[in-house]
Amino acid sequence: MRSAWAKRRSSFDATPTDCRSLLAAAKQELTEASELSRSTGGATYAQAIHLLANVEVDLDEPGRARRLWEEAIAILRTTDDVLELAHKLRHLGDLHHRAERLAAAAACYDESLLIYREHTGPGSLDFANAVSRAAELQERLGERAEAARLWRETRDLYASVNLPAGVEQAERRLQRLR
Repeated sequence: MRSAWAKRRSSFDATPTDCRSLLAAAKQELTEASELSRSTGGATYAQAIHLLANVEVDLDEPGRARRLWEEAIAILRTTDDVLELAHKLRHLGDLHHRAERLAAAAACYDESLLIYREHTGPGSLDFANAVSRAAELQERLGERAEAARLWRETRDLYASVNLPAGVEQAERRLQRLR
């Protein structure tokens, strides 16, 4: 799976033709990895289809990505790996957000944040990213006070993981809300 993920990362800076080729290769490798891990199920299979879902998004196949993330989430609900569940919920929330399914996005973000708040804290980049996405959604919904609260939390979480770009982004968003 590492090789496929490296191909996906390389596609970000590739020419359009090379990008499609890298993503097609990554998709093939992740499809094979998911088929190999399907019989064992659990977190390994959930991770394989999560990675495949990311590639499907890159290939402009959001329906496929949605089904894969929903399957990964269903699997992870049967495990003790709650932080991976929170991470996949955030990704599904992002997909819903981009597709204008805002209520579905909010439900995913809310559950993800509930898990992160219960099981982790400052020092988690995944938690910071989830709070950031929830803040974006609240801002889009016109919930300015809630958005500002979440942007302040985002700023503090990004500071805790020493990510100045995230802190700056949160500050800019807070300035826009003032």
